[in-house]
Amino acid sequence: MTPMVDVAFLLLIFFMVTTVFRTPQALEINLPPDKDVQIEIAESKVLSVRVLPDRAYWKRGTSPWARTEVASLDQVFKSYAGNKELVVVIKIDRDAKFNSMVSVIDELDLANLTRFSLGTLTPLEKKEVETL
Repeated sequence: MTPMVDVAFLLLIFFMVTTVFRTPQALEINLPPDKDVQIEIAESKVLSVRVLPDRAYWKRGTSPWARTEVASLDQVFKSYAGNKELVVVIKIDRDAKFNSMVSVIDELDLANLTRFSLGTLTPLEKKEVETL
């Protein structure tokens, strides 16, 4: 019985030492240094996106809101792909699925739009787009 326990522990140690663990995949986020600092950005360089549970709205600058599906936002982002001056402001409703936020961020990454900001959709902002 003792040799069998020795072999079992040797196998256990062997597999523990030779196993390669996957490193956790994380999203790198750069936070602003101070929340009191205000940066002025021209309204024409801002793309606003509001994500509700079943749909999304977007607009650039002072243009009117356009409605689309969350899965179709990739077409919107492709038209602005690689624009280094564009800032995307994403407001997500608390009732929206977490997967919606992740897919929006993934589509931004695929379109090479690296300047974006995330926030929670306020009831006033939600009411503004729900009337459309």
